[in-house]
Amino acid sequence: MSLFSGVPLQEKILFTKNLSLTLKAGVPLVNGLKMFAQQTKNKNFKKILETLIDDTNKGVFLSASLAKYSKVFGDLFINIIKVAEVSGTLPENLLYLGVELEKKATLRKRVKGAMVYPMVILFATVVIATSMILFVFPKILPLFNSLGAELPLTTRILIAVSDVVTNQGIWLLVGAITLFIIVRFALSIKAIRYVYHQMLFYVPVFGHSIINYNMANFARTLGLLLKSGVKIIEAISVSGASLNNLVYKRELEKAGEAVRKGEFLSKYLEHDSKRFPPTLVNMIEVGENTGNLTENLFYLSEYYENELDDFVKNLSGILEPILLIFMGGIVGFIALSFITPIYELTRSVR
Repeated sequence: MSLFSGVPLQEKILFTKNLSLTLKAGVPLVNGLKMFAQQTKNKNFKKILETLIDDTNKGVFLSASLAKYSKVFGDLFINIIKVAEVSGTLPENLLYLGVELEKKATLRKRVKGAMVYPMVILFATVVIATSMILFVFPKILPLFNSLGAELPLTTRILIAVSDVVTNQGIWLLVGAITLFIIVRFALSIKAIRYVYHQMLFYVPVFGHSIINYNMANFARTLGLLLKSGVKIIEAISVSGASLNNLVYKRELEKAGEAVRKGEFLSKYLEHDSKRFPPTLVNMIEVGENTGNLTENLFYLSEYYENELDDFVKNLSGILEPILLIFMGGIVGFIALSFITPIYELTRSVR
């Protein structure tokens, strides 16, 4: 089913909302699926819908049909549909699922959007530095060589870098591509990816936001599953599986086993205050004791989304001075490498 893994999140959001509206209007499920199949422009999703329509005509439950494409829809989506079919609340659950998917998409856009400006600055720095080394410096280099005097250290370093980039540029590019492929392959190995995900918690500036991002998704997903009628053990398992971070996946898998044995979820989570903050644990504990766990989880998802939103808003302000210093340092180093020998030459002429 890897062919269908490229269905955009926005298509799934439109699918859930449109299907919910058609079912509320009294349109049969198969007709609702046909209507959306006619509207969608995504070829992969159209093929999936054709299978769903065919299965529905044969009397197969929608959740069972969606399970064929678990890599596209995920366990969360399929489990909520399954519970809705049993409880007779398919239109309501589809609409709520669409809203939650939309929130997740908005959160992802905010994080990506905050990284645009820093990436532009970084790209501009690399382009300026590379252009000066490849095109400007080689034209001035003969002048430096004609001085006959020992060049400053910065200039000698720049000459060495220029020689390597000019003469070995192809090999550097091949090496960079090879390194990229090796890193991608290494991260496809679960054990290495687990260590990588564990290291992310200790990244300056970003470590805390990674925790907030995962906690927002975990609380929202678990709350949604519990509200839909999924039993807590299965809900914890599905919530963990819906997260991308392998550390959280493993911890929530263990948490599900602990709850299966009769332990409170909050009791298990409090052993790791680094990855499960005390605010989360305390609110879950209160929810377990008062019977308001679902409401508390939705409150927590809003809380961590707001924390992450504040971080995203301030991210440009945090990174801008660091990037400007980095950019200024590189450009200043190159400028100094140019100016110092020229200054020495003009002084000797006088």
